[in-house]
Amino acid sequence: MHTALICVALPALAISGEHGQMTGQGLDGFYRGGRRILARCLVRVGGEHPLPVQGRMLAADRARFVGTVRTAADSGPDPAVTVERLRSAEGVERVVLRSTAIRPLRLRVEVSLGTDLAELGAVAAGMPGPEVPAAVHASGLRWAAPGAQAVVTAEPAPGDTLASAGLLCWEIDLPPGGTRAIELRAGLEQPGRARPPEAAASGGRGATLPWGDAEADGDDPRAAALFAAALDDLRALLLRDPAQPGDVHLAAGVPWRCGLAPAEALWAARMTLPLGVRVAAGTLRTLARTQIAGTGPDRGSFPGALRHTGSHLPPGCTGIEATLLFPVVLAEARRWGLPEREAQALLPAAERCLEWLRSAVAGDGTAAGGCLADPLPTGPYRCEVQAHAHRAALLGADLLEAHGRPGAEWWRTWAAGLRSRFREEFWIEDPGGGRPAAARTPDGRLIPHLGSAAAHLLDTGLLGAGTHAPGLLDKVRTEQLARLLGGPALDSGWGLRSLGAKEPGHNPFGHRSGAVRVHETAVAVAGLAAAGYEQEAGGLLRGVIDAAESFGHRLPEMYAGEQRVTGSTPLPHPAACRPAAVAAAGAVQLLTTLAGVRPDVPAGSVAVRPLRTTPLGALRFTGLRVAEQPFAVRISRLGLGMVEEAADGLQLGV
Repeated sequence: MHTALICVALPALAISGEHGQMTGQGLDGFYRGGRRILARCLVRVGGEHPLPVQGRMLAADRARFVGTVRTAADSGPDPAVTVERLRSAEGVERVVLRSTAIRPLRLRVEVSLGTDLAELGAVAAGMPGPEVPAAVHASGLRWAAPGAQAVVTAEPAPGDTLASAGLLCWEIDLPPGGTRAIELRAGLEQPGRARPPEAAASGGRGATLPWGDAEADGDDPRAAALFAAALDDLRALLLRDPAQPGDVHLAAGVPWRCGLAPAEALWAARMTLPLGVRVAAGTLRTLARTQIAGTGPDRGSFPGALRHTGSHLPPGCTGIEATLLFPVVLAEARRWGLPEREAQALLPAAERCLEWLRSAVAGDGTAAGGCLADPLPTGPYRCEVQAHAHRAALLGADLLEAHGRPGAEWWRTWAAGLRSRFREEFWIEDPGGGRPAAARTPDGRLIPHLGSAAAHLLDTGLLGAGTHAPGLLDKVRTEQLARLLGGPALDSGWGLRSLGAKEPGHNPFGHRSGAVRVHETAVAVAGLAAAGYEQEAGGLLRGVIDAAESFGHRLPEMYAGEQRVTGSTPLPHPAACRPAAVAAAGAVQLLTTLAGVRPDVPAGSVAVRPLRTTPLGALRFTGLRVAEQPFAVRISRLGLGMVEEAADGLQLGV
């Protein structure tokens, strides 16, 4: 899939190879709402397929393909006719023929169309089903299957339509230097209720965005390119909750996970808080409506699938991760300017998350008593899950106290106990200075492998006055972890490996056993920067910036963790989503970490603490949002921060 050009404006997609022809094979096609409405769209001119010259993305939802066609008018090696295809994810394709011949040309243009009306999941699994017979429909073709009808219309209307072959045909007259265009529109119709093919998707380019016109610019032009591409991908992945269309959230990624994945939606919302709080608010409200009710042990948690975590540990539960993230995102969104009335409305859901956590860790009599197993009840005690639980407790206490709710002191006391237990029971001493255990089993055995999950120990969360919550590690061990994260075992030169290169089972392409995951690299960079380890943070950040350049600044969810050497480029992962919400949001966090914006809107203040080492030189952000108002900040080459625009009444600090 890495070489595919994927246009995205969820719930609409368009996928093909760089040549632009939709072949009907693999994932090729136009999709809407998870159904393939067109699988084959082959253009022939003069009986020949155009020779591909270039295919490239114009934006997240649009692509351009150019080919050439040889005709009898060509007197030498130079083709006289070019064929341009301008494609939109919304199901619109404009085919433009241009002639530079010195005499008029008459060319036969044929467009071969077909579809199976298959669900995306079936197509991805290699089981799409047979092609559906076509029928003539107005100026195009129609296909019908139980529950869906697809229509393709053409402008101008074709001169000949062969439904049995799925063929639209034109005889095009091209004058010298002339241009002719054919526009195709593909769409779904509900049986018994026509839907115009040109209907816009809910996340389309014309939709109102939940953030402003944010931009980055500076000494390194790649920062601006990466920031712009990330915002474009985030726009393409926006979805609206059908229950409340005003609430937006981010789909996990394309093409494999085009729907809501609670943990990844929350991570993406959290990492994009510098753009504004609207995505966070919509995500929180959408998830609150899915929170498990009743009286069982899952009450207050969120449903979530198990996720493969490598060969060393059993799969982890994404529902646990989402449940622990919910109060954190709410607390931090409030610091960035989520209005109090909205925070107050979401507080009961956050309290239910904390009550679930309290019941999940209560009465555990094992050696790691008071820690959180994942999955419950017998799973191992993972280091990153303890970090998530610790952060949820402290930021949850902050949230409860701010709203006059009981329980804040209980959570701070519990978090202090977890810190003490973690420092005693999760650290492995070795000649190299030691390392945090990846996990502790219920019988007390430590799992020693070192991976990117340890970076979550540095992600403590934002409290008031621009301060961060305390971490699970003490100062000495935090310094050792920073050294490990910046060392060659984990730092591939392109970002942070999910499993160290020297660990048993390391695989550069392993989802959780060696591949570079942009999201966790962003977590590591932000955590290292907050803890004061700027050299390590800068090294990881520069690696991702360099990798992004080779991916056209459209970062995939992950890529191979092979060691960087002179002249090499990062290897794409064949199963990675691209675009992916946590990768695009991770790019936003990576870059805005350089500015070190730490707001406390309830207290009326915002601090700016940029990295003094300025890994990308001078940098300027405009169109960020604090207190729901535009915020602009400039970082000089000396690492000095200057706020250029901020909401009235905010006290600025460093």
